[in-house]
Amino acid sequence: MSALLFDLDGVLTPTAEVHMRAWSRLFNDEFAARGVAAYTEADYFEYVDGRPRYDGVRAMLAARGITLPEGAPDDAADAETVCGLGNRKNAVFAAELEENGVSPYPGSVVLVDAAISAGVQVAVVSSSRNAVPVLRAAGLLDRFAVIVDGLVAAEAGLPGKPAPDTYVEGARRLGLAVEACVVLEDATSGVQAGHAAPFGLVVGVDRGVGHDALLESGADYVVDDLAELVPDLPSRTSSSPTASSSSTPETAE
Repeated sequence: MSALLFDLDGVLTPTAEVHMRAWSRLFNDEFAARGVAAYTEADYFEYVDGRPRYDGVRAMLAARGITLPEGAPDDAADAETVCGLGNRKNAVFAAELEENGVSPYPGSVVLVDAAISAGVQVAVVSSSRNAVPVLRAAGLLDRFAVIVDGLVAAEAGLPGKPAPDTYVEGARRLGLAVEACVVLEDATSGVQAGHAAPFGLVVGVDRGVGHDALLESGADYVVDDLAELVPDLPSRTSSSPTASSSSTPETAE
């Protein structure tokens, strides 16, 4: 394989913890005000994890039988709309990140650096609109010339995971065919996206979802830590990358 396409939250950084705290604050307040069942950690994995923010809001509200107007992406954070709640969550997340920061998974940094040293291309493909500030806070931003995040997806009109489009775009911006790329994902929706393309290999990273769930979603292989993959990296003398019809790499931040 010629490139590794990394999801961000839960794969490179434990930002899931920051997201989980932010979603919990958002939905606990919202559900308490509406007198419905409290938000749980299981809800995060079932309805929110790996999805674009507004999709996560929509799915979580539907699970509690709540219907709100869609609103617009520029809705104020106090608006009682899907977009308003999503924007409120983003504000809470930004505050959590500013207050507590985030450190990358050591094993993930080992794999990224080993891949770069071996001449394997790397990119980040994330549903998050906060990918750049998270990568910057984690000290990883300079390693990735290609970042396809929620902002890029919105601008390009790309559907989010489990649709494969954002991962396909990541491969395109590296100038590679999907068959030449490995997708690394911790969320079932992201694994489904990699399997749907289909990419050359989809590796699940078990951060709590479970090996079985990742395999059932389409992962070819599951690891507990990305450092496990370092011995499988090619040498610089391996065959040349498989190019796609669009061969000019692009940078997206």
